[in-house]
Amino acid sequence: MTMRIGHGFDLHRFSDDPARVLVLGGITIDGHRGLIGHSDADAICHAIADALLSAAQLGDLGQHFPDTDPQWNGVASTLLLREVVGLVHANGWSVANCAVTVLAETPKMKPHRAAIQELLESIVGAPVSVSATTMERLGPIGEGLCLAAEAVALLEKGSR
Repeated sequence: MTMRIGHGFDLHRFSDDPARVLVLGGITIDGHRGLIGHSDADAICHAIADALLSAAQLGDLGQHFPDTDPQWNGVASTLLLREVVGLVHANGWSVANCAVTVLAETPKMKPHRAAIQELLESIVGAPVSVSATTMERLGPIGEGLCLAAEAVALLEKGSR
């Protein structure tokens, strides 16, 4: 059996547009400012997608879904993640598991963690762990200017 690990990272600034909704891990989180991005700016989905692409040596999210292409404008990042999982499978890999850490002062992830994990597991077809940490009010994340997510993914080939 062959295994590969990949790493992904994504960061988006918070929007001042009151109409912009916050989407993390495919779940809309009410009462918080949304993130600026070409798609829905879901940093969790973006980080996981990049980790999967990295492990499969298939490039990165921007290569497959460039922000210069209007077809991806406003698209749900869960759709992008589903496409990436399809690419991974088409290249003979299966997802063993993913882990993602959200770096943010707000929102608190605990109330949303179970729903996010359940949705992401249904998309990637494997266990997904979601954790969170603050930046202790340091730097742009700690000052509430942006939110980041970091993910790792383990792929298997020849095991199933």
